[in-house]
Amino acid sequence: MSLRVAIAADEVGWHTRQLQAALRERGALGRCVDLEDCRIDTSAAWHGLVIPGFGTALPDAVLVRGIAGGSFEQVTKRLGVLHALRELGVPVYNDARAIERSVDKSMTSLLLHAAGIATPATWALESPAQARRLVMRESAAGRALVLKPLFGSQGKGLRLVGCVAGAHVPLPELKGPYGSLAYLQRFIAPITSPGFDWRVLVVGGRALTAMKRVSTHWVHNVKQGARCEPCAPSPALAGIAEAAARTLQMDYAGVDILPDGSMDRLRVLEVNGVAAWQGLQRVTPFNIARAIVDDLLDRRIAAARPARRA
Repeated sequence: MSLRVAIAADEVGWHTRQLQAALRERGALGRCVDLEDCRIDTSAAWHGLVIPGFGTALPDAVLVRGIAGGSFEQVTKRLGVLHALRELGVPVYNDARAIERSVDKSMTSLLLHAAGIATPATWALESPAQARRLVMRESAAGRALVLKPLFGSQGKGLRLVGCVAGAHVPLPELKGPYGSLAYLQRFIAPITSPGFDWRVLVVGGRALTAMKRVSTHWVHNVKQGARCEPCAPSPALAGIAEAAARTLQMDYAGVDILPDGSMDRLRVLEVNGVAAWQGLQRVTPFNIARAIVDDLLDRRIAAARPARRA
């Protein structure tokens, strides 16, 4: 019987089609499943889960492509389904623990720092008064800070505060996307004009491909208008990206890295546990979805098979 892989996705599009095609090439079936539609039902089967399209059976693996936002309770339940699948012996790629580490940017920063991986100085504060004092102190020292939504993506909601172009920019009211929390990173100025960062894709512990994201704006996300340029990952770039993915225990990860003052000083900004790769694919000579699927089937599923209950 062919392997059946659930592709956890909150929307069907280019990425899911790429993964389904790569799975078909390996003789496996990829079925898109929204975690919103999955449920716990202890009367339905021995394992207590209902995964649409799989009847009373469990998938042979789950490849996480997206998790829809929602209330705290809804997101907890969706992650809970992934946690349960892991505990039931189903390989989840990336599993809920890795996603939780990466979606919470403050936890990413903390774990990278604790592991000795270079990352910008970072603060996460609930007290508006403490956050304002921090911004004033950094501004007085001539430094800018980046205010980010803790759970944001694609460069949305980023603001510069502190000393910006020689003038003081105060901390705004922490509402809307900031959720009454100040997550702040020390701003790293570009070393070229236009500026750039790197996105490195790590799969199965190895940095497989990378690109430069070049933009005249200080935010370098492709969704914010940056252009993608091919870039073979240097040993230093590959090394820090692999270390970041290993620290967060990720099967695959998109690691965002900036040069700090020179090309020899690298800082990891973020580690994306549900990384998009459409822009990266345009400058990569091999099929990225196929590399992800090969790693899932040849490493994760092969290792899990002896432990699975029939």
